[in-house]
Amino acid sequence: MNIEELVRDSLREQASRQTPTAAGFADRVLFVRRRRMRRLASVAAAAAAVVAVAVSVPLLDSGKDDVRPTGVVDRNGITSHPDQAPPRDRIAAGQSVLAAYYTVRTVPQQDGRGTATRTYWLLDPDTGRYQKDSRWSFVAIAPGARTAAVLERNLPARRIGLLDLATGKVERWILVDHRVGGLAFSYDGSRLVATTYGADPDARVKVQATDSSDGKRVWDWGPAFGETSRSGFYDLDVASGEGPWTRVAADRDINSRQDFAFSRAGDRVYSQVIGGRDGMQQFYDLKGAKVAAPANEKYLRSDVDARLSPNGRLAALGLTKEVGGSPGKSYSSISDPYTGKEITRVRGAELLAWADDRRLIAWERTTSLEEPYRARLVLVTIGSDRIVPLSGVREDEYDEGQAWQPVFARG
Repeated sequence: MNIEELVRDSLREQASRQTPTAAGFADRVLFVRRRRMRRLASVAAAAAAVVAVAVSVPLLDSGKDDVRPTGVVDRNGITSHPDQAPPRDRIAAGQSVLAAYYTVRTVPQQDGRGTATRTYWLLDPDTGRYQKDSRWSFVAIAPGARTAAVLERNLPARRIGLLDLATGKVERWILVDHRVGGLAFSYDGSRLVATTYGADPDARVKVQATDSSDGKRVWDWGPAFGETSRSGFYDLDVASGEGPWTRVAADRDINSRQDFAFSRAGDRVYSQVIGGRDGMQQFYDLKGAKVAAPANEKYLRSDVDARLSPNGRLAALGLTKEVGGSPGKSYSSISDPYTGKEITRVRGAELLAWADDRRLIAWERTTSLEEPYRARLVLVTIGSDRIVPLSGVREDEYDEGQAWQPVFARG
């Protein structure tokens, strides 16, 4: 099947469906962002509208940007709260739900070192409200958004809890011989990959950085590059809690935390590689040997959370273009996962999760390119320039301990 046939077939299938189907979701691989060090790169002199796209994909339409926000579930399966940031009530679109969010604060220790500490707010599936839960250092949400895998405060942890999100109680503990620092569910939710470490994976060191407000050099907290104690991973069956531990030799080109996650098929795991090729990701087989990426994940990027569409025919890639205005507009690439060839572009600066095979949840800016970056969660649609606001504006993008990071799951 050539690219034209792929696109035509995909769009016909997308257009024929009015409601998304439920399925599992591989929870995002969490990592901590540095305060004030991360800025979106602006594209100079971007005054022209974005020119979509290849082959038979329709051009982005030009109407009003914002579709009516609802605050309740509408006929398109959207639950939005554009007046809430961070959200207090459930946010969802299609098959994806904001199952949790967290903030990060670095706690100083000694000798210029510290540890990055997360605080989570978890969605109660019965009340539809987000509740603060300070017990956990790390949380991964299972498909269905009713169960979470959790780690206690001091990392690496000696046990993994399976938490009932409705009751707030740990239903079962999985004891481990090798201490765990990170967790991620398989796409179908039946397995859990637990990354093991010999020391705190959230260690931080004082580094010099550029203050985003005035450009001065300041001391800030950054990940301990090349000091990883990562030792391997468990491949656990969720039902039984059983599974082998696999040793993986530590690389020097990773930060202190570089967790594993499953490939879509679950026959491999991958982790982020700093400065590496192939989308900054390295794949391993389940025996710990480095292997090539699966054919449909070769062109994905480890820093783009959405990855493959539910039907596997489209790949969400990174920010492609920014267009001036007030507010500015951001566009990200949607590509053929097997060739990496761009099929179209869609609104959104950061693509976070697929709502269905043609809609995605993204961060999108609310300021001009000349102003400090501010963003909100929005729903974007392939073939359209319109957005549906899902959350209020995150004003504190670079303020440690305040900027909230979303965790999506398939609901």
